[in-house]
Amino acid sequence: MPEVLVFATLNGLVTGLLLFMLASGLTVIFSMMGVLNFAHASFYMLGAYFAYSVSLYFGYWTGLIVAPLIVGVIGALVERYGLRRVHQHGHVAELVFTFGLAFLIEEAVQFFWGADTKNYQTPDLLDFPLFTLFGQEFSAYRGFMLAISIGIFIGLYQVLTRSRVGLIIQAAISHPHMVANLGHNVPLIFTAVFGVGTALAGLAGVIAGPVLTTFPGMALVLGSIVFVIVVIGGLGSLPGAFLASLLIGLLQSYAIATNVGMQDLLALFGLEFPRSHPLDDLWTLNLSQIAPILPFLLLVLVLIFRPTGLMGKREQ
Repeated sequence: MPEVLVFATLNGLVTGLLLFMLASGLTVIFSMMGVLNFAHASFYMLGAYFAYSVSLYFGYWTGLIVAPLIVGVIGALVERYGLRRVHQHGHVAELVFTFGLAFLIEEAVQFFWGADTKNYQTPDLLDFPLFTLFGQEFSAYRGFMLAISIGIFIGLYQVLTRSRVGLIIQAAISHPHMVANLGHNVPLIFTAVFGVGTALAGLAGVIAGPVLTTFPGMALVLGSIVFVIVVIGGLGSLPGAFLASLLIGLLQSYAIATNVGMQDLLALFGLEFPRSHPLDDLWTLNLSQIAPILPFLLLVLVLIFRPTGLMGKREQ
């Protein structure tokens, strides 16, 4: 069925690039600072809620600009007055700090916005089908999500690898004292990097909120998958995160779109279980039912055969 394959591919690309938009901020923070921010998905949730509140008064497009800036400022303040003081006590203290921060943000969201789902809608300007194929419509908003995600990847890659700012940032990680002696404010660079990383998470929340719904548990839905992407791609590798995001998005989309069962897959290898077998219930599952755990199965395989990730260059 070509129409199923085509739309599964399109939906997988949208999902994958949305995951990259969220994972890119975490990748930038880790590659520049060596910090695995457990609260990263919480900043993604804040972006959606801030954009929703701003859109009620000023419209979607104002929220698209303002919400990531607010989240970025909050992230910078967290680094300056919280994470920087914890950093001297080691990585375990950083993980505990960001883990607690995630719970604090979730409680704050429920306190200020309530526990109900918000009616955060796509803008009227993009509320039309971009094209129709095989009798099915592909919305303009999903095309907008694709364009924003690809633009973020190209922009980040150019800044980090080709610009003077990117060179200074990378030098501040490996030779902070030398960079400081050249007159650059290294602590300010780290604060800016953390702020930009959280702002990218906020932007992902702004984009995803109308599609994936805006509710207090939205950080938990994607939070674990983001870390899976970062590890599969290779810790600190932006191209690796991009590749891993697309791989996971397409893998889940194809699994959901197909009706292939475990018995059909086992038959390809000549395996068959009798009805009386203890694992019979497991083999009656189909791919669409196990789609949520496929990223974690992929993570296990990557860690077994390539522990540094798809594009990781060294042990982290």
